[in-house]
Amino acid sequence: MDLARISWLVTVAVFVIAAVLVFLSGYVGYFFVLLAVAAAAAVNVR
Repeated sequence: MDLARISWLVTVAVFVIAAVLVFLSGYVGYFFVLLAVAAAAAVNVR
């Protein structure tokens, strides 16, 4: 696994964790925004 793929996986993981934390805090709109950013980053993992 190369460094670029690892960095994208870390980015996706960070945004998913942030989305869950934001959702648990009650900010539902930001939850969906962070999930969208995570999904956009996940496109680059392949």
